[in-house]
Amino acid sequence: MSVTQVAAYAAPAPKAPLERTTVPRRPVGEHDVLIDIKFAGICHSDIHQARDGWGEGIFPMVPGHEIAGIVAEVGPGVTKFAVGDRVGVGCMVDSCRECEYCRRGQEQHCVKGMTGTYNAVGKDGEPTYGGYATHIVVDENYTVRIPEGLALDVAAPLLCAGITLYSPLRHWGAGPGKKVAVVGLGGLGHMGVKIAAALGAEVTVLSQSLRKKEDGLRLGASHYYATSDETTFEKLAGSFDLIVSTVSAPLPLDAYLGLLKVDGAFVNVGAPEEPVALNLFSVIGGRKTLAGSMIGGIAETQEMLDFCAEHGLGSEIEVIAAEEVNEAYERVVASDVRYRFVIDASTI
Repeated sequence: MSVTQVAAYAAPAPKAPLERTTVPRRPVGEHDVLIDIKFAGICHSDIHQARDGWGEGIFPMVPGHEIAGIVAEVGPGVTKFAVGDRVGVGCMVDSCRECEYCRRGQEQHCVKGMTGTYNAVGKDGEPTYGGYATHIVVDENYTVRIPEGLALDVAAPLLCAGITLYSPLRHWGAGPGKKVAVVGLGGLGHMGVKIAAALGAEVTVLSQSLRKKEDGLRLGASHYYATSDETTFEKLAGSFDLIVSTVSAPLPLDAYLGLLKVDGAFVNVGAPEEPVALNLFSVIGGRKTLAGSMIGGIAETQEMLDFCAEHGLGSEIEVIAAEEVNEAYERVVASDVRYRFVIDASTI
């Protein structure tokens, strides 16, 4: 495949509706795979970036970093994949490969900065375009294998939502004997509940209301509380070993830190656009940790996919046609999806 144009959906400018267009894909290089995209998940971060919520973006922007598809062509030096393989691409498509974090398999923390699947500039100086497209060319080292036990549509959101929750749950030791709370039951949160329960932890959902309680318990939570009920923070004070917040709105951190046991950790994976306030006595008392976590490395992403296949943990999805993407964005912002939109790439 030489440089060619592929069909895609792009935001032509900040906050502009996405529209059908074409974008270039590079030739298949020595270690590249050409992927025929079958499904692309819609992540809230797509909306933040397409609307310049996290700073100035690169436009036109083709979002999408939850990509599942089939290998259509491989470069002559490719050893990990063959034509016909089921593969995925997550939030990054390159990194420096030389720094201590890249060598450690934590490419997402690359000292020189990872190359995002979209809204970034590659080593060739060209902008990257994401998964709302028919095809993508990716280095084999930043491509993962989707196990046969996972359908491609429910696997797509795992490439961001799955690894974003799996990584901190593993890092902070979620498992038997641990009490874990997940804040927010959305695209990220519902995978957090599934994964934490599969790891053997006792899981609690903390949500604004009890509207999704039945879902939360079905997905694996043992308990479900409404944070709008002021008695919740009194009842649950000092209860949790680990709290993972998946929401992208600012939270009253001092109140949530009060829910941790001594040596407990509150980990943010949701990224509010605004700063949040904190009284440091909330972490000093109880030797608590306030932390963040960003996706995971390539090897850990593969580990996550294998774990999800072993435990039957696909994402809960609503498949849409590409022309519905703008409506889907509004519904994500309104929390009106259970629990992840996935674009059928055959409709692009």
